[in-house]
Amino acid sequence: MSGTQRHVRKNRRDWDRTSDEYQREHAAQLNRWDRLAWGTWGAPESRLNVLGDVEGKQLLEFGCGAAQWSITLARMGAHPVGMDLSTRQLQHAKELMARAGVSFPLVNADAERTPFADESFDVVFCDHGATTFADPYRSIPEAARLLRPGGLFAFNIESPIHFVCWNDEKETVDDRLHLDYFGMHKWEDDESVNFMLPYGEWIRLFRATGLELEDLIEPRPGANARSTYLDYASIGWARRWPGENIWKLRKPR
Repeated sequence: MSGTQRHVRKNRRDWDRTSDEYQREHAAQLNRWDRLAWGTWGAPESRLNVLGDVEGKQLLEFGCGAAQWSITLARMGAHPVGMDLSTRQLQHAKELMARAGVSFPLVNADAERTPFADESFDVVFCDHGATTFADPYRSIPEAARLLRPGGLFAFNIESPIHFVCWNDEKETVDDRLHLDYFGMHKWEDDESVNFMLPYGEWIRLFRATGLELEDLIEPRPGANARSTYLDYASIGWARRWPGENIWKLRKPR
């Protein structure tokens, strides 16, 4: 299909429509400038050490939403760029940046075809961002293209286990397998399109793209953890099975 992919247009419409509600619902968890935290249970970056020292580095938040991560990173001395598919999400980002007293570029772009030059960034990352809503066979090579030699690509995404345990009727996960593992790639409903691959296919894609796998982190919430994303998974489920994966990859020098 030439031009903008149909799933890109569909996801842009959905996020423009739902952005206000999403930001209201999750503001208490997301709008924290004193910490970096991954995923639906807020696993602290200080414990996981995914990004490491960011001071002075050029970072691209690959599907930034309202840019809460980039705001905190800017306050830590990094030089972020926030990129998102949704213009409404970026409007929220501008408002939060003004409140936080920071300034950095915001770019409205599709993660499968970004406007940036080769080797523009030291780090490309996202927390349930573009890697969820863009086709990985296009977005992963694009992220690799944007990295400088030795650069880090890190992204948190739904786990394949969460994907196959999703009960569409109940709109949450349970302890049964509802979707096929083999052949998984795209899941579409009336509003949006999400993407997922089996573990082995992720690894083959990374290798084909020239990225080296450093780590696969499966955050497990503490027994007393709290989240505004309770429709994603209950605390009981998330302590038994990994609902999220943080892939940590490196572009060779």
